[in-house]
Formats: sequence, C-alpha cells, structure tokens
Amino acid sequence: MSRMLLPTATPRETWAATRAEFARLPGLTAAAVVLLVGASATGLVAPWVLGRLVDDVIAGAGTGQVLGRVAVIAAAAIVGGLLTAAGAAVFARLGETVLARLRERVVDRALHLPSATLERTGTGDLVARTGDDVAVVANAITGGGPMFVGALLSIVLTAAGLFALDWRLGLAGLAAAPGYALSLRWYLPRSMPYYVKERVASSERAQAMAGALQGAATVRAYRREREQTALIEQRSRVTRDLALDVFTLYTRFSSRINMSELIGLSAVLIAGFLLVDNQMATVGAATSAALYFHRLFNPIGLLLMEADVVLQAGASLSRLVGVASLPVPVEKTITPYTSGRLTVRVAKHSYADGPVVLSGVTLTLEPGERVALVGASGAGKTTLAAIAAGIIEPSDGSVELGGVPLKDLGEHATRRRIALISQEVHVFAGPLADDLRLARPGATDAELAAALERTGATWARSLPDGLATHVGEGGHQLTAAQAQQLALARLVLAGPEVAVLDEATAEAGSSGARDLERAAAAATEGRTTLIVAHRLTQAAAADRILVLDDGRVVEEGSHAELLAAGGRYATLWSAWRTS
Repeated sequence: MSRMLLPTATPRETWAATRAEFARLPGLTAAAVVLLVGASATGLVAPWVLGRLVDDVIAGAGTGQVLGRVAVIAAAAIVGGLLTAAGAAVFARLGETVLARLRERVVDRALHLPSATLERTGTGDLVARTGDDVAVVANAITGGGPMFVGALLSIVLTAAGLFALDWRLGLAGLAAAPGYALSLRWYLPRSMPYYVKERVASSERAQAMAGALQGAATVRAYRREREQTALIEQRSRVTRDLALDVFTLYTRFSSRINMSELIGLSAVLIAGFLLVDNQMATVGAATSAALYFHRLFNPIGLLLMEADVVLQAGASLSRLVGVASLPVPVEKTITPYTSGRLTVRVAKHSYADGPVVLSGVTLTLEPGERVALVGASGAGKTTLAAIAAGIIEPSDGSVELGGVPLKDLGEHATRRRIALISQEVHVFAGPLADDLRLARPGATDAELAAALERTGATWARSLPDGLATHVGEGGHQLTAAQAQQLALARLVLAGPEVAVLDEATAEAGSSGARDLERAAAAATEGRTTLIVAHRLTQAAAADRILVLDDGRVVEEGSHAELLAAGGRYATLWSAWRTS
C-alpha cells in the first residue's frame, strides 16, 4: 500500500502557532526576554570600558582610576553570567511548557484521526513526529535555543553600541553586512528543504523499522529478513546522504561568513586609523569599535553552529504544528434511525495505484444477522471487513448503516455503532479495570466483571488484585487468548450495533480456539455481526456465508446450502474436515 504523510505546516503557520502558545504565558515570556536582553547588554560594558581605559592610560591616569575601570569590567562579567544562567533557565522552562502543550495537542489530534487517514499514513510518520521530532525540538529548547537567542540579541545590541560609539565606525562595520546577507540568502533557501526532506526520510525509516519489528514473526516465517534489512538500509542511506548534503552546504556557508568578517574588521580598523590620524576620534573609541566588531564574531559563529539545530528544530516544529493544527472533529447531527441494516457496495477498490483488491461486491447485513466471510489468503476478506467497519473508504463504493452513509454519520458516531476487533489486540498498561473502561468509562465494577464472565474470562477471578491488577507492560502478562477475551469484553461494554471480527480468534491456537469462538459468539449475541472466519466452524455457525475469490463474491448462502451446492465452499469444508 502506498503511504501518505500527515500534513506539515508552512513557516507562517508554524510561527503563528508558536507565537500563540507564547502569548498564553505572558509573564514567563516577559521574564525570559528581560533576562536575555539584560545578559546581552552587560556584554557591551567591557569593550566600552576598555576603550575608556586606553584613553585614560594615554592621558596618564593613576592606578586608582585604572583599578576602578577593571572593577567595572569584573562586575559586568559577574552580573552577565548570572543573568545568562537565569535567562537560560527561564527560557528552557518557557520552551518546555510550550512544547508540552503542543505535544498534547498533537497526541489529541492523532487519537482523533479518522481511521481511514491513519490506515493510509501508517504508524511510522506519527511515531517519528511524536518521538523524533519532539526530541529535536526539546533539544533545541533546552540546549542551543537560549544560546541562539542570546547570540541574536548580542548581535543586535553590539551593532547598536557600535553606532552609538561613533556613527562613522558603525558605517565602516556595515561593510560586512552585504556579505552576511548574501551568505544567508544563499544558504537558507538551499538548506531548509534538505531539513524537511531529512525529517520525511526519518519518518520513512521509522515506518520500515516499525513494520519489520511489528511483523517480526511473519518476516521470519517467510524468510524475508534480508529484504526487510535491505529496505531499512536503503532508507537509512537516504537519511545519511541528506545529512551529508546539509553539512556540505553548512561548511560552504561558514567560509562565506568568515570572508565577511575579514572585510568588516578591516574596514573598522582602517576607518579607526583614519579618524584617529585626523583627530576626529580617540584611540580609545577606535579600540572600543574594533572590540565591538570583534565581539560579533562569537555570536555569529554561535549562530552558525546552532543554525543546524535551529533549522532542524524548525522543520520538526512544522511537522508537529501540521498535526496539531488538524481540525477538531465535529460530531455530526444526523436524522435518527431505527434500522441497523449495514449495506456495503464496492464497485471497485484498490490501494493507491495498486491492483484491484475488491470488485463488484454487494453485502447487506440485516439487524442481528451473522455473516461470515470465507476465502483463501489474499481473497480480499480483511479489506472488505475494514470497509464495512468504516476503517477505510472504498475507491468506488459506499457503506450505509440504517440508510445513512458512514461519511455522513461521522467518525465518532461510526465508532460508537460499529466495532472492529482483529487478531492484533493491544493490552494497555495499567489496572485491568481501566483497560475495560476504555469502552465505557462509567461502567461499574459489577458491569466489568459481568462482561468478563460473558466472554469466558474466568482467569480474571484468580488475578492477585482482581480488577485492580496491573496488566500489560510492566504488569501481569496476558496470553494471546486472554487478550482477545479482554477485547471481546470491551465489545460487550461498548455495546455497538454492529461487530466486525477480523480473525479475532486466530491467536488462540487449536487448543483454545473453541473457547474463544464461544466467547466471540456470546459477545456478539443479538448483534449484527460480520466475521472473517479463521476457522470454518465459525462460518458453519453463521446465518449466511460469503465466499470470496480474487476480490469477488463467488458463492453465497447458508452452510447447508453451500455444502449441497458442491462448489468452492464445499471443497474448503471437505479439506478442513480432513486436515
């Protein structure tokens, strides 16, 4: 299946979203600005005092006056250090708070993504954004962020101080400006697209790794380790090559900046010499000007060093804002209906530009009816089940519940009325009761226990802390069959009108299959149910059976009718009975 990526915000959208978050913390934002500006301003003291000191020495000043100047420089250094430390701490707190809120919005939007969207995007892109991209932004905030902002302020204030000292020396320093501007103009348009490509490549690498790890058993079973490793290596090479391309651009940018610094400092020194020679400025003023301009080297160098981090953080922030800015799902108001009839019409369905998976399929489930899908692997059973459950949209077709199209019903309402249970069941870490209440938050302990009993989960009685027992990662580990019973108990609590079981008993194995089939039957009793039959005994118990072959319905009827017809189903049943 061809994967699509979640949206990425434009620079303007990213800045607007970030500015709005900072505006929600006016006090902390103001404190960070004041501290960082104060720290940068104290750095202007030493060059100015040193210039005055040169003039004092030339004028024959005494030791006391010289020591006074030195004391001022020392005090400024101490105050500057304290302000820098405090500014970095406040800035980090501010940034982490903003990032935490943004991350909450990203997770919230991700959890409310339409099932069809999540099916197309896969988990790799989302995991990369909530993991790698958050880490990149957090590193910029706590590491290089305060230094980057401080360096930027130092450049602005130092340039202002240079002009305040002598406007002619300030103009001389501007000789470096064209070089800086041209260098930035050359670098930024070339580097930013690379950073975006690098983050996308990282997402694709994460998708390949996640797919290989999640399907490790299948990969080993079909001996596809070499192909999966090659795919991961290929996507890792793309990421590495993009990083090397960025570093090459960065190195060329640095050499251009160094040339600009040489031009600017030379201009200031020449201008200072001419002004002093013509008695239009003092030696101290020329010295301060040279020191001010030289003081620009470190902030500019720091900007260069941190530009890589900041640009990466900007690309990652755009990806986070892209998800966080997704519209909040709005619950649709629909005309009430009484019929729970589920109607699926698929003229054609394919994934992206791939081959046709389903063709000419029409399926109607009456309220309370149990229908089983049977067919060989690759026949299209899982795809049809996913379409019926509203997880994916047919390329050409429609799905209606009670005469209302699912796209009009809305994602939230669809999930309340149609539940899908597959063989891939997740057990959430935490108390068993909390895991069950995901389906019905207000359920009582008695209702939870009743749901477990209905699905045959008698093992829950012997748990050390009963419903309070921690299950999942770091807690009591459930077997595959127990996890399926837990999922079926959630189904009972949720109480949807329609249940779609996609090989929901496949993980039980031969020994527990019968028990799990009974649990599935109990959980779906009286409910409209579509079953992708892993075992033909499930099909035999259904009211109606559809046999799929190469994406088409080739037979339809009850178990007895299909056996009497002697067609494909009868052949499958005979092979099943003798195996």
